[in-house]
Amino acid sequence: MPARRSVVIFCAAVAVFLSADVFGSDTVLIHGHIYTGNPKAPWAQALAISGTRIEAVGTDQEILTQKQPQTKVIDLQGRTVIPGISDSHVHMWFGGLELHGLNLSTPDGTITPDNPEKFVEQIKAYAASHPNGKVLIVRADFSTTPPSTPTHELLDRAVPDRPVIVHHTAEHSLLLNAKALALAGITDQPVADPEEEKNIIRDASGHPSGLLLEAAMAIMERALQPLFPEEEKLKFLRDAAHHLNRFGITSVVNATGNLAEIQLYAALRDRGELTVRTRTSFGAVAVNHHLTPEFLADLEKARTLYHDDWVSANLVKFFVDGGTGLIPPLTYQPAEYKKLVLDLDKRGFQIMTHAYRPDSTHLVVDTYEEAERVNGPRDRRFRIEHGDFLPAADITRVAKHQLITSMQPSFCCDENGSNYDPKDRTTTDRWQSIEKSGARLAFGSDWPCIWPPNPFIAIQEAVTRQIWKPVSGSDFPGGVFDGAGQAGYLATKDVYTPEERITVEQAVNAYTQGSAYARFSEDKLGTLEVGKEADLAVLSQDIFSVKPEDISKTKVVTTMVAGKIVFAGE
Repeated sequence: MPARRSVVIFCAAVAVFLSADVFGSDTVLIHGHIYTGNPKAPWAQALAISGTRIEAVGTDQEILTQKQPQTKVIDLQGRTVIPGISDSHVHMWFGGLELHGLNLSTPDGTITPDNPEKFVEQIKAYAASHPNGKVLIVRADFSTTPPSTPTHELLDRAVPDRPVIVHHTAEHSLLLNAKALALAGITDQPVADPEEEKNIIRDASGHPSGLLLEAAMAIMERALQPLFPEEEKLKFLRDAAHHLNRFGITSVVNATGNLAEIQLYAALRDRGELTVRTRTSFGAVAVNHHLTPEFLADLEKARTLYHDDWVSANLVKFFVDGGTGLIPPLTYQPAEYKKLVLDLDKRGFQIMTHAYRPDSTHLVVDTYEEAERVNGPRDRRFRIEHGDFLPAADITRVAKHQLITSMQPSFCCDENGSNYDPKDRTTTDRWQSIEKSGARLAFGSDWPCIWPPNPFIAIQEAVTRQIWKPVSGSDFPGGVFDGAGQAGYLATKDVYTPEERITVEQAVNAYTQGSAYARFSEDKLGTLEVGKEADLAVLSQDIFSVKPEDISKTKVVTTMVAGKIVFAGE
């Protein structure tokens, strides 16, 4: 062996020895009940962290050998630790906006236009307490099915002099006051885009009512963006990340976004202020894609520049249907959707598709199957967003083609599951059937559609499938989104299709391993193993042993991302 090579190998060996035995670990966590997610060794007492990664996992005695005078020691005092939650479906921009607005639909209850006096009173009071707000953001439930929909006149009574934008909890519609309509440029004249115009609700005389559905929301979003300087946008997203950290969430997939939003995450990363790992899709709610040169250039720029642990792209989001009305409207002709997916798949992009109906979900499975046949094998990781509506007959195909079902357990369960159509008794949310098939589950919240994005409410619902009902006893229109722990809904003693329950371990795996795999991060995230990133959550109680009905009471004591504490509970 050449002498120089011998010296290099010796120096490398010394470096490994020194890092492990002389310098020791930066942080050790001891006296814990640690769920690693590693099937070969699922439980441990302690772990050691060096830099951003896990250096060792084992017993207290084994890990304490890594301790040096400068090592930070965290005594878990027997608390349960799980891998960091990887929320597979969020909308951080909407969440950040609404964190800085008025929320009229919380776990404690909901105030809707059905109670117009209280609705107006709340918005008026909020406006008075925020005199400098150039635009007021509100989150609320309201009907999206004419003729029972509210109009701008109701908001004008509350705030006549500034734009008010009310986001429906499902994020598929907006209610605007007259000032917001003017800001968006929506008048009695039709807008240029026919898809947008079709979703502007107008009265019999053609006047805009103030309600924007589906693709028409993009009109308001375009008008809103210039109102916020970059520093304010960065604050919205930074605060959104911190809010997610409170629930043990350490990484996310953004289910809407564009190049400009991705650049904001990169700016936060570069400042050291990003506390969740982001993978962001290109897509806007119910807006159809068109493969223009500009769009393709943005896609290519994003995946070329952003592919690290904190900011990544290479993902396109489709909406084959919407989320308004009694039954969600279709947005694509099947042939058009298939052509676009095949084209983008051929270019190497990962595809995720929103589907709220059994028939549109079936179309998604058909399309993904065709893309694999036409474009040949590769590691695609096609995603079905809201796989709650997956027909039973398609589950075997989902497993065969290794499709990912991205689901939100907190949407479940009404007496009719998650079905919009009360006449449709098809079983939804087939978690156990999907598990048994060998297909992958990836859990998420769809925050801010679910508020707050609490994974422990979701895990409880996955384990129990309890039926939730509003205090009034009757569902609000569109109440499919007011599931577990939402809008004052209360759990009953009844259970929806109990044979589709899954275990706590399966639910945690779907929120960690499954979601990490869905974002191409399973080599670094999802389990607590040597060499993986030190992303974890310390819990207030042992979710694996408490009564299933008490899992939702779990609080996060500490959240760590890349070996650093980003949230410490009270």
